[in-house]
Amino acid sequence: MTFKTLDDIGDVAGKAVLVREDLNVPMANGVVTDDTRLRATVATLAELADKGARVLVLAHFGRPKGERSAENSLEPIVPALAAALGRPVGFIADCAGAEAEAAVAALQPGSITVLENTRFHKGEEKNDPATVAAIAKLGDAYVNDAFSAAHRAHASTEGLAHVLPAYAGRAMQAELEALEKALGKPEHPVAAVVGGAKVSTKLDVLKHLVGKVDHLIIGGGMANTFLAARGVDVGKSLCEHDLTATADEILDNADKAGCTIHLPYDAQVAKEFAANPASLRITNVHEVAPDEMILDVGPQAVEALADVLKTCKTLVWNGPLGAFEIEPFDTATVALARTAAALSKEGSLISVAGGGDTVAALNHAGVAADFSYVSTAGGAFLEWMEGKELPGVAALEA
Repeated sequence: MTFKTLDDIGDVAGKAVLVREDLNVPMANGVVTDDTRLRATVATLAELADKGARVLVLAHFGRPKGERSAENSLEPIVPALAAALGRPVGFIADCAGAEAEAAVAALQPGSITVLENTRFHKGEEKNDPATVAAIAKLGDAYVNDAFSAAHRAHASTEGLAHVLPAYAGRAMQAELEALEKALGKPEHPVAAVVGGAKVSTKLDVLKHLVGKVDHLIIGGGMANTFLAARGVDVGKSLCEHDLTATADEILDNADKAGCTIHLPYDAQVAKEFAANPASLRITNVHEVAPDEMILDVGPQAVEALADVLKTCKTLVWNGPLGAFEIEPFDTATVALARTAAALSKEGSLISVAGGGDTVAALNHAGVAADFSYVSTAGGAFLEWMEGKELPGVAALEA
């Protein structure tokens, strides 16, 4: 995949550059509670401002469905963005139209200004050409720095790339380069960890990965469906029994593709889903009682999985191995994450992780900073793992 970056943008002094960012941050009582996504914008916005551009930030917030609403305004996010950047940030109360055009014309070179929620316009999510043209009138160039919104073909994520000179921002560039190393042209052997509650939410991911990776490690509730497909009685465990035939099909396809699927052979089980339950025990998966639930991968399986990672060059991770939110069912996820982090730190493993639960689990394990790359994108990361073309990325291809 080849795409233009800020290295190719040329002289932007005095020019208006529209930058699509992800400012869809969590808020409580009008205050940003997690500025992770805001900090991710700094490299691109600061670089363009330092080059003398009039930087215009495009973003959405919430789901206003084409209607203006105070609760979906981007204005309350501006102070937190300014704090992340360490410089002033302005605000314009629209992202298209005569008033926005006049306000942009008055901006000084080197300024950074947030434009109001793109989704206040009905044409945004429809990728309506008139909306694209109206927003494009504000800028001389377009930079997409929001991988997390790249799976949407909206005016501000895809349409603008076709009518203005288009470039990938630094965060987008880092993401695409990391993903290329992970599954595009990875160094083999490649392992993938896929966890989560239900097979149904990750079917396309699993089907795609068996043809791409050498080792597929399945954890979380979805592992129970695969165990059931292999004739294991999983007791009261979360299990999609109606999908055992699909699990069998994935297992068969993996065999044909030379992909080894790793399922837990021991597990932490309990009779109730609670922290440190009295009924907690570790057992072989073939010895789960009818009134027990599998809630985490067992220590012997984790040790074996760690040995698998030591033979690999590349790792892609999406989803926890157990019910990591409650102790001690975070044990397997934490242990394997720490192994992956140590291997990454010493340079023997390229590790790329993504998805909300995954990021939370890696932060919980204290190792997110040691992975090669951690994506904060949810849906876009999942669609990339499914092998789907992301419109916002495809539009940037040179």
